[in-house]
Amino acid sequence: MDKNKIPEVINNYNVYKQGNQLVGISGEVALPDMDAITATISGAGVLGEYETAIIGMFSSMKMDIPFRMLEDDIFSLMDPTELLDLTLRGSQQYTTRDTAALDYLSMRVVVRGKMLSFKGGKLKKGEQMDASVSIELLYILIEIDGQTKLELDKLNSKYIVNGKDVLEKVRNQC
Repeated sequence: MDKNKIPEVINNYNVYKQGNQLVGISGEVALPDMDAITATISGAGVLGEYETAIIGMFSSMKMDIPFRMLEDDIFSLMDPTELLDLTLRGSQQYTTRDTAALDYLSMRVVVRGKMLSFKGGKLKKGEQMDASVSIELLYILIEIDGQTKLELDKLNSKYIVNGKDVLEKVRNQC
């Protein structure tokens, strides 16, 4: 991101399943945490021990897709034999420092995975149900303004950060 731009908010976003907009999504979808799998290093030449990340390997990544109500969209995500393919498209609002002008950058997040759990939510007069589907992610892509910032494909040994293929050498050696 340009240092002259002050990021402000996600102005708006939509969620799509294989190109079709999901309209039952509630107001907030949290992206998954990415915790690297680590190994403890110790032995001759090392004072004590330290943790090192095993590059490209991450522990289980889960993502909840919340819904206001039980309706067709939520059930379209529940077939555990299908790979879920979701795209979140958003518009990031920012202000330019020198002119104070507002502008926007596009953001695209693609996730693929398998359904793990379903929460039916609650029934209370005058309120949303807060139902959700939890998915295990096997793939994530984050693009800002058309540029790949992060891509992780657990099944195809692909890990790209800021356009750099971090595992290219490893794939070539194996």
